[in-house]
Amino acid sequence: MDGPTLEAMGAALRGPVLTPDDPGYDQARSVYNAMVDKRPAALVRCADAADVMAAVDFVRSNGLDLAVLGGGHSAAGLGLLDDGVTIDLSPLRGVRVDPAARTAQVAGGCTLREVDHATHAFGLGVPTGVMSTTGIGGLALGGGHGHLTRRYGLTVDSLLSADVVLADGSFVTADEEHDSDLFWALRGGGGNFGVVTSFTFRLHPVDTVGVGLTLWPVERTREVLQWYRNALPQAPEEASGFFAVLTVPPGPPFPGEIHLTKAAGVVWCHTEGAEALDSLLDASGMPADPSFRFVAPMPYPMLQGMFDELIPRGLQWYWRGDFFDRISDEAAEVHARFGAAMPTMLSTMHLYPVDGAAHRVAPDATAWSYRDAVWSGIIGGVDPDQANAAAIKKWCVDYWQELHPHSMGGSYVNFIGQEEPADRVRATYRGHYARLAEVKRRYDPDNVFHANQNIEPAS
Repeated sequence: MDGPTLEAMGAALRGPVLTPDDPGYDQARSVYNAMVDKRPAALVRCADAADVMAAVDFVRSNGLDLAVLGGGHSAAGLGLLDDGVTIDLSPLRGVRVDPAARTAQVAGGCTLREVDHATHAFGLGVPTGVMSTTGIGGLALGGGHGHLTRRYGLTVDSLLSADVVLADGSFVTADEEHDSDLFWALRGGGGNFGVVTSFTFRLHPVDTVGVGLTLWPVERTREVLQWYRNALPQAPEEASGFFAVLTVPPGPPFPGEIHLTKAAGVVWCHTEGAEALDSLLDASGMPADPSFRFVAPMPYPMLQGMFDELIPRGLQWYWRGDFFDRISDEAAEVHARFGAAMPTMLSTMHLYPVDGAAHRVAPDATAWSYRDAVWSGIIGGVDPDQANAAAIKKWCVDYWQELHPHSMGGSYVNFIGQEEPADRVRATYRGHYARLAEVKRRYDPDNVFHANQNIEPAS
């Protein structure tokens, strides 16, 4: 990236091109995971789809390496490449809601906070993730799951169309009738096929929800999991609850006597409200004497932002995931041992339900290949102190290696982290991999979009 090359790139774009010598470069290259310290040769802050088209065309024509940055939540820092060019979508913001049609057009640089804010005004929402700081682009392209999955399906199940800049710099709108193979691949295939500058989603009714937390001492993990593995799949689809091992934060709403104690618990969401959630918990047969039970009504965007301050940008992260169709007694034993051994206050493990409405979509309807999974699990070693990076990595890897034999073999693509085994992407896509590789060959034969959980073009 010599001077004339940078000058030519800057002249082709409306948005700024940041280099290591520019003010704001270090802030622009910072991502959610502080373990990631990559230094692109340039960050292109695209002002619109035309900028994205020009940037992709310029990068390809000059034989440069390309990455695409959305919300920056990738644990592996896949939005950045050392000495490459990053297309930064963060300036592409804006959500247009059509309340009559119950649709929303969402710019590719939006976060979930912006999506939830815009749609909530109309009593509507998109089923997305569980943290409002997450970028809509990476989440949706990977499949997307969260509090509303059991009721309304995956994020990609509500995707109606996508505006995409392809590897040759051209622009298409993909949907069920136009570039349908590309549209199929975008729904779970990650960032392998192009840069999505805008998504159009179907919206669903969601307003004030019932939010709950039920916690038990971590020593009761086996007992809680043995109840949860049966209770959750039998609950009505209006209810969802993800299981977690965690350290109780030292603040409200938690009573002082359990602050900083290790716990096993469930974070609940019921779209029919707090009374419905209370009734469900009372009838669920849950283990007696929880150390904490909390149920309250909450606007859905507030639930989405509930963990933002606890887990802000700039922490050390190391994570790995797997899909599960059951929680065996042996798996419960693994969770119990590693839950008791959490190395730092913010380290955790979550099991997100992906059943309910997500199971009613045909297995071959989208690139997401685990319609038979019941939970999507993630183990996250987390801490603000770089000195603890080795400890949280070891805990995460050891935990995953013992739990993986009890899994279905693959992982939610957005939970594939650093230094994963080579077969992880193939395992994630199962029998869909060959079709994805063929779509990749048609739309990106030179693998321009390779800074991702990569699917190589079919030969």
